[in-house]
Amino acid sequence: MPEVDRVAANRAAIAARQARAELKRRLRSGEVSPFRVMEQSRVPGTPAASLRITDFLLSFPAIGAVKAERVRDDLGISERKRLGGLGKLQRDRLESFVRDRTGTVRVGPRPPLTVLAGPTAVGKGTVATYIREHFPEVKLSVSATTRAPRPGEEHGRHYYFVDDEGFDRMLAADDLLEWATVHNRSRYGTPRRPVVEAAERGELMLLEIDLQGARQVRASMPEARLVFLAPPSWDELVDRLVGRGTEDEEERARRLETAKVELAAADEFDEIIVNDEVPRAAARLVELMRGDEGDR
Repeated sequence: MPEVDRVAANRAAIAARQARAELKRRLRSGEVSPFRVMEQSRVPGTPAASLRITDFLLSFPAIGAVKAERVRDDLGISERKRLGGLGKLQRDRLESFVRDRTGTVRVGPRPPLTVLAGPTAVGKGTVATYIREHFPEVKLSVSATTRAPRPGEEHGRHYYFVDDEGFDRMLAADDLLEWATVHNRSRYGTPRRPVVEAAERGELMLLEIDLQGARQVRASMPEARLVFLAPPSWDELVDRLVGRGTEDEEERARRLETAKVELAAADEFDEIIVNDEVPRAAARLVELMRGDEGDR
């Protein structure tokens, strides 16, 4: 290995150890819940994914080395295992243990807006569509755009269609939670007023958007809840992108490089949901929006 590669590898290893150490500290102090760490561990490359099961167990009060070993044996998990490498049965057993150990904690006040974001090809649109079809109490945010309506599209239902001057006025008046220029042509944005009015009526509002848009929403509406939709694994994400057949090889490679960066942003979000099954992911998201349960 060239010297420069060794230096980079050593730096990466040190950074990874420091990130795991910080995660363990936050677990022990209660700053982050064990359920959230378990969800994060399903996102490849995160500190949670590389956290050893022993270190995870030792973060619980009154669990020392001897008891951690006994718990591992009861769960049928090797001491060499890391959270990201657990099989489904092992993960289910560990989740049951954590549930019994911690009990249920309420999510808290309902946020005015729930934002769903995640890497390319993870299935954000599919989950949002499933929610629209099966959970009519959830309202999907309608974006404003400067592009012309397509056949069958209705103003106020599919988009708010505005001209460039109208979009500029919305920007000047701070009427948009987030916005972006797409394909160097049309502009898209999320109007603030419908979101605020829906919250005042007690409605559940969902915005499905990209990572950059989610960051803008966090800055302009800090009380919004940001949910990261993650793939079950990196290989699954690659399979989904290739299986779509909508991009050529060069475009797929570019999107996969972007996806690596997007996956690393999972820690910025309030919640993480793994999209292993669309109905399950959609139901979990609606539970969070309703505030039905908060044991994860």
